[in-house]
Amino acid sequence: MTAITDLDIFARVARTGNMSAAGREMGLSPAVVSKRISLLEDELGARLFQRTTRQLTLTETGEGYYKRVVDILNLVEEAEDFVSRRNTKARGLLKLTAPTTFSRMHIAPYLPEFLAKFPEIELDCHLTDDFVDIISRGFDVAIRIGELQDSSLVQKKLAMDRRVIVAAPKYIEKYGVPTKIADLEFHNCLSAGAQDGWNLQGPEGQQVVRVKGNIRSNSAEFVRSAVMSGLGIALRSIWDIGSELKRGELKVVMPEYSGADSVAIYAVYPCRDFMPTKVNALIEYLADLYGSEPYWERAVDLKALLPETKSQGKPTKVDSKVARVVVTR
Repeated sequence: MTAITDLDIFARVARTGNMSAAGREMGLSPAVVSKRISLLEDELGARLFQRTTRQLTLTETGEGYYKRVVDILNLVEEAEDFVSRRNTKARGLLKLTAPTTFSRMHIAPYLPEFLAKFPEIELDCHLTDDFVDIISRGFDVAIRIGELQDSSLVQKKLAMDRRVIVAAPKYIEKYGVPTKIADLEFHNCLSAGAQDGWNLQGPEGQQVVRVKGNIRSNSAEFVRSAVMSGLGIALRSIWDIGSELKRGELKVVMPEYSGADSVAIYAVYPCRDFMPTKVNALIEYLADLYGSEPYWERAVDLKALLPETKSQGKPTKVDSKVARVVVTR
């Protein structure tokens, strides 16, 4: 029977794509790691990695084996937690994945307080605006923003995510503002990631409005900067642009429309028989921090910032000859 240690070595090599990195995590030399992987492949009678002088990648068999090994290691960790009663205290390595901008603004500033409260927790934070597979990547919890689909993962709502349509004053001065949904066709609408439609709620109810513009990026922070520069209008979260609204650097347009109420900020974690205390500690801390009315919304008197719902001049159509720009990080 394959030893659990060998499964752990294999999983770390698969995750890091590097035997030296896996060895450093476990306090083993690259030579020992390589030998244990070779012995595991001999025992299984299958090649798990394709090796070149520059790259180490999983084979198709290795990918299937990795997904199952991760589940096994998670179960072993839970069993050890149960036996040793470690689950009664928040401690150990906590692997978190979360959106980049939100983490910078609303997670990182509060980590000193969190770690002071739970000094035996170590954080490994992976920041990305993409939704990653937390099971195969071995994450304990993910912070996700949007309208989540049903899945086998457990979802806990941390806070509401109010979104408004905004533009910089210089964009408004040059192009005017849209006053109804149909006007959006004549404006440069900036989108992040795969977002090709805005999920809006307004007088007509909830609807997905298809928009277009000459800039798209997988980075929400890049799109935010583009809006601030006066390059277009965008649907943005209050947590993201509340300070700019308060300072007048951005203006709300089409105030009768906002992002759908179904969009929120969630903590997502694997469905297990019991949740490690370290995971629950972080989730409860963030939920208490944000509150039923998030602090970033309490800091902004949104009603006072909303313009009167009247036309501010004829919408100007953005030059269709402007080259489309696609930016990736």
